[in-house]
Amino acid sequence: MAVKIRLQRHGKKGQPFYHIVIADARAARDGKFIEKIGTYNPLTNPATVVVNSERACVWLHNGAQPTDTVRSLLRYKGVLYKYHLLRGVEKGAFSQEVADKRYSDFMELKEKQVADKVAKLNNEKNEKRKVAHKHEEEVNQKKAQTLAEKRAAAVAKQAEEAQASTESTENTETPVEGE
Repeated sequence: MAVKIRLQRHGKKGQPFYHIVIADARAARDGKFIEKIGTYNPLTNPATVVVNSERACVWLHNGAQPTDTVRSLLRYKGVLYKYHLLRGVEKGAFSQEVADKRYSDFMELKEKQVADKVAKLNNEKNEKRKVAHKHEEEVNQKKAQTLAEKRAAAVAKQAEEAQASTESTENTETPVEGE
């Protein structure tokens, strides 16, 4: 029986959410599986990947073949590197302590990279928000200025009409002489 580590799709239309599962290669994509070892949410930025690295290493050691997408997710989470280090320990290339040290250094670097990406995304988001706020202030200022000009024009027009009406009443009221 060929065993695959692959994604099982969940979530509604347009909002995918995946389970990382161990399944027989002949089983349907969303069908029967042997074990669930993690989850993957591609909608978040950066994507949220949760994997039980111990179980993944056991299945890789037993010969399970990951699909291309799952391979990239396992690489992202450091599972393939951990599996590589465990194979080095089995072959006697280095000790378990050295492997643990290398893995912890790798994970610290990876966590720092992810934290930097999150900080960069937050900074970009804040900058976009500031630019949008500044643009909105400019638009509101232009609207206020045009409204003030319209009001001033309306007041001037009313004043002209009032003056014109007083002049016309003065001209029509001529005193009659001789009475």
